[in-house]
Amino acid sequence: MTDSNYIKVFTGSFIIVQLISDKLNSIGISPVIKDETESGRLAGFGSSIQGLQEIYVHKDELAKAIEVVGSVTAEFES
Repeated sequence: MTDSNYIKVFTGSFIIVQLISDKLNSIGISPVIKDETESGRLAGFGSSIQGLQEIYVHKDELAKAIEVVGSVTAEFES
């Protein structure tokens, strides 16, 4: 198992991921977005779950990132 300085903070649809990403960028956090569907398409393979993306942030920025994710997801739940 490899050690990573990045931690997954959200998995969801493209639209919500983009909104979270924009808000993270606005407070100085540069998220890493992982899209297995697009990676598989480019490599010539399919993906079992279409349209889901993951957001990773550096572990030093985790607390702030979780606040942003929580506020964005709360907007969609209400």
